[in-house]
Amino acid sequence: MLSIISPAKTLDFETPSSTRDVTQPDYLDQSRALIDILRGYSPQQLSELMGISDKLAGLNAARYAEWQTPFSLDNAKPAAQAFQGDVYVGLEAATFSDADNAFAQDHLRILSGLYGMLRPLDLIQPYRLEMGIRLENAAGKDLYAYWQDRLTRDLDAAVAASGSPTLVNLASNEYSKAIDFKRLEADVVSPVFRDEKNGQFKIISFYAKKARGLMAAWLIRERIEKPSALTEFDVAGYRYSPEESKPDKPVFRRREQDRD
Repeated sequence: MLSIISPAKTLDFETPSSTRDVTQPDYLDQSRALIDILRGYSPQQLSELMGISDKLAGLNAARYAEWQTPFSLDNAKPAAQAFQGDVYVGLEAATFSDADNAFAQDHLRILSGLYGMLRPLDLIQPYRLEMGIRLENAAGKDLYAYWQDRLTRDLDAAVAASGSPTLVNLASNEYSKAIDFKRLEADVVSPVFRDEKNGQFKIISFYAKKARGLMAAWLIRERIEKPSALTEFDVAGYRYSPEESKPDKPVFRRREQDRD
């Protein structure tokens, strides 16, 4: 059973990797083509394209200029440890054992605007390129046109290779749109996480993002291979809610007093 998650804007390339068992991304040729396009943008143009500050635009212009292969632990870091957003706070990939990492390589994928689709131990260099950005390219007007056909085909193959026909979609809407789910042979399950606020259970973005990482980590650490086992998820106060759930959208709720 395979799961997918989104990347993060926040990066950590200062902390050394906890493992030296790393791999190369599968789509470096495609990433290089995007880098070549991005190098043609001035910092001001990047600021306008991405809706970011002049300071961030300058930082990323420098990143694109410095981006180069081959990737090694001297100039890159495993993706699951380089990303540091809310999902990755829940994932805690730096604490994985060697056996966890080996399982994760076969059962977890990270979608990316620059790298397409990554395994947890795939090396990456610092970047910012969100999937929803309208970056014109040879395939069309945006990154969905650039990636969707390739990622849909390859994700379907990865699900089949995982040993189960089920894909657990823990990615955000922005990144899920990079996959044409109607074309997948896989059975797609998209968990929903709701937290209590003022007596009502709602999707609260900060908590939901971390919960996706918590579930991804749980799937890895517990070696979950069957979709029926998803209902057993019981981490950080979340509990399965059968009355609110559908087969393709299991709901997990957490009461306010159960939050740290």
